Amino acid sequence: MAVHVNRVALIGTGFVGSSYSFALLNQGVTEELVLIDLNKEKSEGDAMDLNHGLAFAPTRTKIWYGEYEDCKNADVVVLCAGANQKPGETRLDLVAKNLKIFKSIVDRVMVSGFDGIFIVATNPVDILSYAVWKYSGLHHSRVIGSGTILDTARFRYLLGEHFGVDTRNVHAYIIGEHGDTELPVWSHADIGGSPILDSVASDKDKLDEIFVNVRDAAYQIINRKGATYYGIAMGLVRLTKAILHNESSILTVSCYLNGEYDQRDVFIGVPAVVGSDGIKKVVELKLNEMENQQFAHSANVLKETMKPFFKG
Repeated sequence: MAVHVNRVALIGTGFVGSSYSFALLNQGVTEELVLIDLNKEKSEGDAMDLNHGLAFAPTRTKIWYGEYEDCKNADVVVLCAGANQKPGETRLDLVAKNLKIFKSIVDRVMVSGFDGIFIVATNPVDILSYAVWKYSGLHHSRVIGSGTILDTARFRYLLGEHFGVDTRNVHAYIIGEHGDTELPVWSHADIGGSPILDSVASDKDKLDEIFVNVRDAAYQIINRKGATYYGIAMGLVRLTKAILHNESSILTVSCYLNGEYDQRDVFIGVPAVVGSDGIKKVVELKLNEMENQQFAHSANVLKETMKPFFKG
């Protein structure tokens, strides 16, 4: 009787990809990890370096530099390849160049016979997630973008710092585009079941400042160190774990909307139930009037940006 072995194929071993590999190994999430990149020497070096740390890892993971053919037996293919956001660029500035790169990558993955789940991390992640769905021919539930998973984590961290509580006890979401039009869902934000907006420490100006720091965090980090990679890498590992372990966890990821939130034919960040089949269900929060307007605006920005590339 054949025993199934969990395999993750990572495409793109730059800052984000290599940080993801390191975090994945340290948490012992998968049994096999194959690294794929145009820069063969860099990926071979990463595989060697990671393997040298196996003696200190919680579980054994088989790690090697591979080719697209290795995607055939992968449960998850994680896409971290593409052009990086430079100082002064928005995520949407990357659309044209990364769509071209992704078409080539996804075609090669699908030729291998891959029949698993795509995780998309490259920006602009919402548009590229839509592209992967179109290019792959897979059901939309099996394409998941990292979406606002990191924005939500940043939001919870800053709220926890402000209120003096553990980040893990803050329940709040950032939804919409992973970018300049994202929005905080204040109407559903709470700490220990107590609505944040009802707290005596909820100064509106301070809360607005917290959100701005969340929205602009990537720009601040890029200006300081050139790129963001640790936080998103850990978010990607969390998402990978939810899939491989069939957790049915609720995570704010970029997924396809088909009527939810009154939106159709767009990938955008919303809470969703994630498991071994990918997106099991979109969690439709009851937004207030302002939040509904902001979310509709965010979705429309993505749709308008995609129009020249996905006509008809």
